[in-house]
Amino acid sequence: MPVQLLPASAAAFAPRASSVNVVLGSKVEPWLTKTLKRINKVKRPLNSVPQHTKCLTETLSSPNAIWILASLMLPKAPEDKLKQDSNPLVEAISNYQLIHLEAYVVHVDMVLRNEVAFKLTPDTIESLIEYHKDVHCPNTKASTYDWSEKDQQCKKLHEDFVQAINKFVFTTHVTALEGLEEEGAGELLDGRSEDVKNAVMNLYKPLLPPPPRIVDVVRQPPLLPSSPAMWSQPTTPSSLPAPVESWRVLPSSPSVASSGSASPPMWASMGVSEVQMPSPTPAYSTPSYSAPAYSTPFSSAGYYYGSTLVSAPLPLPSMLAPHCGVSMGFNNFGWDRYQEYTTTM
Repeated sequence: MPVQLLPASAAAFAPRASSVNVVLGSKVEPWLTKTLKRINKVKRPLNSVPQHTKCLTETLSSPNAIWILASLMLPKAPEDKLKQDSNPLVEAISNYQLIHLEAYVVHVDMVLRNEVAFKLTPDTIESLIEYHKDVHCPNTKASTYDWSEKDQQCKKLHEDFVQAINKFVFTTHVTALEGLEEEGAGELLDGRSEDVKNAVMNLYKPLLPPPPRIVDVVRQPPLLPSSPAMWSQPTTPSSLPAPVESWRVLPSSPSVASSGSASPPMWASMGVSEVQMPSPTPAYSTPSYSAPAYSTPFSSAGYYYGSTLVSAPLPLPSMLAPHCGVSMGFNNFGWDRYQEYTTTM
C-alpha cells in the first residue's frame, strides 16, 4: 500500500489551512461530478479535471465546511456523582451530554490511496479533553487499587490523551464525499460514523496498576549432621535387640565362620538354665584341669559391646577345638587319654 502523505495542517496542534489539499486523477469519477453539481447553487462549468479540482477545493476550504463525523452520548460527571431519579428520561437528561464530533477536511487523494482525511475541530478536541479530565480519569482512578505513584500515573494518562486527540486524523475512502452538502458541510454515510466512534473511544485508555512484584521463594537449606535442629529431634528407637553377655552365647557349630556370622545365633537370648548341656558317658569322669584364660571373649558379630576379659569355668570340646586351632571332631576325642591333652595344653 502506498505511504500515506498528509499536509502540515494535519499535524498535532496545527491550525486549519486556508486551502484544502486536493489531488484528482486524470479522469474524474461520475459520482464526484454529480455531487458537485448538486451542492452548488450557482452553476459552474465542470468539463475538465482542473475545473473539478478548483470547485472541490473552494467548497472544502470554506469556513462553514464542517462535517459531523459522529455523536457521542457521554456522562457529565463521575459515577459516584450521578443523580438518581425515578424518571429515566429526567435522569438521562441530568446525567448525560451529547458531544458532536465535528471535523474539517484536510486532504483529498484520488490518485494513490483514494482516501479523504478529516481532522477534529478545536472545540471538539477541547470538549473531549474536558470529559477525559473530569469524568474518565476519576472513574478509572476509582476502579483501581491505590499505590504510591497512582496520582502521577493518572496525570501522565491525561497528558498522553491530550497528545493523542490532537494527533487524531480520521481517514476513509474518498467516496465519503458523497455526503457533501452546501457550503462544504456534510455527514458520513454507510456506517462510517461507527468507525469514528470506535476510533475516538479507543483513545480513552484505562489506568493500569503496576505489575505485581515477583517474590523470591526462600527455600530452607537441608539439615546437616552438625545442625542443632537435627539433634534436637527425637531419635527413633533402634530395632536391634539388647546386648547379650558373652558368657550366655554358645556357638552353633565348631566352625569358625559360623561364630563370626552377621546373623544372630538361634540361642543368643537364651540363659544358661535354658540350655541343655550334653553329659559325658557315665563310665568316665570329668577331667580336672584349669581352663586357660582367653584374651578375647567369644561374642556374636554385631551384638558385642563389652571388652572385659571373661574366663570360662569349663569349656566344652566344641568350644575348645576352634580356639586351640585343632581340627578334630568331638567323636574323635578320647576321654581315656585326657592326661595327654592336659600335658600338651
